[in-house]
Amino acid sequence: MENNDNEIVQSVSPQIVYEQDKAAIDIQISTAKAYPRNIRRATDNALAIVTMDPAIAQTCTYSVPRGGKKVSGPSVHLAKIIAQVWGNMRIDAKVVDIDNVRITSEAVCWDLESNLAIKAQIKRSITSRNGRFSEDMITVTGNAANSIALRNAVLSVIPKGIVDKVYNAAKATITGDLSDKTKFIAKRVEILTGLRDAFGISDKEILSAIGKASIDFIDGDDLVTLVGVGQAIRDGDTTVEQAFKGEKTKEQAITVEQLQSLMDEKIALLNKSEFDSAKRIIDKKETDSYKKLFDILTAKTDEQDSENKDK
Repeated sequence: MENNDNEIVQSVSPQIVYEQDKAAIDIQISTAKAYPRNIRRATDNALAIVTMDPAIAQTCTYSVPRGGKKVSGPSVHLAKIIAQVWGNMRIDAKVVDIDNVRITSEAVCWDLESNLAIKAQIKRSITSRNGRFSEDMITVTGNAANSIALRNAVLSVIPKGIVDKVYNAAKATITGDLSDKTKFIAKRVEILTGLRDAFGISDKEILSAIGKASIDFIDGDDLVTLVGVGQAIRDGDTTVEQAFKGEKTKEQAITVEQLQSLMDEKIALLNKSEFDSAKRIIDKKETDSYKKLFDILTAKTDEQDSENKDK
């Protein structure tokens, strides 16, 4: 048939679409079985990419404010790099629901060799004190939620030991050689100047974000965190106001949105019992348990950081 613009529109049977998708997937599975990945080579290739250049390494970490603390970890860009070299995977992310207050994104990562598929869902608020977001802002929020869901799905399929190895290499590349004071000061000046120029922030705001009283007290881990904050702002995971300008201090109470966001980011660290309890508290809005759940989720983050440093 034709529409009003004289464009020919053809209706396609859902069965035909299903058969086409099934045929494409069958071919992908057959190819994966015929050409299995070389795990060592895939890991080496990922390491080569993230350590190729500091600019690439800086995209591999994120850091966002959550309840007065900074939550850091591998970014969606690192997840994509590993997925690309890991190979034989089928990945998809899309918005599956939009209601009056939230947008829901869903991602699936399917390892075609092992037939392991993991689905991750992310919910993001689309309201502010001024009401519901505009359509453009809802689109931006949906894209950011898709990225987070994709990251969580991919990092749940790739073995954690490999992710940690590549992530730690990226962090080391971000700071570079800090073997003497002169090199450390030069790197510190480079990162702080980049943040000031990019986001129009002051040294006082930078220090407040990482909880340091003076620039002289900033260490190598702080530099990685600051780079991660900058990347999170660019990716839409947080804002300059939330990260550096104290907007977070206006809300002392822990909100269900904060808990949902923190749970989404660290879902891979939760066992089944912890996941079920967290989901119940959030879904049923058990406000008396918000603080306890927040402490548990934050502790999980701290545990992961400690594990990474011990390796």
